[in-house]
Amino acid sequence: MSYNNIKLAIFGAGRWGMNHVKTAASLLPHENIIVFDADPKAEAKVKTVSEKISFSSNLNFENCLYYFSAAIVSTPAETHYQLTKDLLNAGKHVLVEKPITLYSNEAEDLLNLSLNHNLNLMVGHVLLYHPAVKKMKEFIEQGKIGKLQYIYSNRLNLGAIRSEENILWSFAPHDISVIQYLVGDNPAGVYANGGAFVQNTIEDSTLTILEYPNNIKAHIFVSWLHPFKEQRMVVIGDKAMLVFEDSLKTEKLKFYKKGFEVKNGSIEKFESDYEVIDFENKMALSEEHIHFYDSIINSTKPLTDGQHALEVLKILEKATKGLKRNSGIME
Repeated sequence: MSYNNIKLAIFGAGRWGMNHVKTAASLLPHENIIVFDADPKAEAKVKTVSEKISFSSNLNFENCLYYFSAAIVSTPAETHYQLTKDLLNAGKHVLVEKPITLYSNEAEDLLNLSLNHNLNLMVGHVLLYHPAVKKMKEFIEQGKIGKLQYIYSNRLNLGAIRSEENILWSFAPHDISVIQYLVGDNPAGVYANGGAFVQNTIEDSTLTILEYPNNIKAHIFVSWLHPFKEQRMVVIGDKAMLVFEDSLKTEKLKFYKKGFEVKNGSIEKFESDYEVIDFENKMALSEEHIHFYDSIINSTKPLTDGQHALEVLKILEKATKGLKRNSGIME
C-alpha cells in the first residue's frame, strides 16, 4: 500500500523519538515528514536520517498545520495530554507514546475528543505489534494451550534509572498491554508491592498481581536493579505453555506440551521437549507505524486505540495506589 498521502509530524527527537523518525523514513516520502523538538541541536540528528525531512524547534505548530495530517507524540509523559489534546482539536490523527497520559481522567478526555472529531487516537504499546505476541494470541484463540490459567512476565535490567517515573510506569505498561490483549478482559483485582532503594521516593523494583475473571491470574515483575537483561513472558494453559523471550537472539518463542491431568483419580504430570515456534521476522515498531497509517487510510479502529490505553492506565493507577500503600511511600 502506498502512503504517499500521509503527511506526518513527529514531536520529540529523543532516543525513542529518533526511532520513530527512522521508521517513518522507511515508509513515507521524506518530504512528507516534519520533526518538532525544543532542542535546536536535534536537527543534526534528524538530518542524518534524511536532508529532506523538515525540522522545527518551535513546538507551536499553529503556523504549519497544513503541513501534516497525522502526528506521533514522543515527548516526556507529562506533556502528552496537552499536546495530544491540541493536535486532536486541530483535526489531526495521533499516535502517542505510552503512557497516553499520567491520569485516567485525562486519557478519557482525549478518547472522547477523538470520538467527537472522528479521529484516530492510538497509543504506542509497541509489543502488541510484535509478530511473536500475535502468534501467542493465535495459539490461545485456537485452543492450542487449552484453557488459559496464568501469565507471568519478567522485564528486568540494570538501569537506566529515571528520576521522573518509577519502574512500574517505565516498564510495566508494555506487559499490562500484552496481558490485556492475550486475556481479552479487564482484571477484577490489581495488587502491587515494591521497593525504592536508589532514590527514596521512586520504586526500582515492583511486583504487580492481576486477577481476571474465570480464575485467570497474572503477575508482572519489573526491575532496573538486576544483574542481567531479561524479557520473558510465560503463558500457561491446562494443555500446554508458551514462553516468549525477546532478549534471546534465537528461539524466542517456544511451545511446551507440559501440564497436569487427572488419571485414575490421581493428578499426574505430562511433559515433552519444547517446540520452537516460527514467526514473521518483522520489526514491531515498523508494524505499529503501518497499522497507524492503515487505520487512517481505511478509517478503521486501531488495535491499541484510546479505549485500550485508558484500560491500561486505570490498571497502572490501581497498582500505584497499592504500591504506595504497601511500601509506605507517601504520594
